[in-house]
Amino acid sequence: MDQVIIDRIKTTLADNPVVLFMKGTPDFPMCGFSAQSVAALRALGADFQHINILEDPEMREALKSYSSWPTYPQLYVKGELIGGCDITIEMYNTGELKQVIEAAA
Repeated sequence: MDQVIIDRIKTTLADNPVVLFMKGTPDFPMCGFSAQSVAALRALGADFQHINILEDPEMREALKSYSSWPTYPQLYVKGELIGGCDITIEMYNTGELKQVIEAAA
């Protein structure tokens, strides 16, 4: 893995309490899973940074190794991987995501 890209990932996670690595943007998601994750975060009023991994193929590949998570989107809170869409939606439905997001603020 390219150390420059790993450093970019680490800096992004350190500088932003909530980060969603996704396909597309919150206003124009490029897959249904990214759209669902954005909808859950927006429903909670979460302030989050997004990274469009489709615009950066090197980051897209490096992040898979960095996180040991092979798919997108990937939600991070306080630098820790929460998971993908299924986990995000499950946590939203149980109220756990709200607690995690509020604790990160």
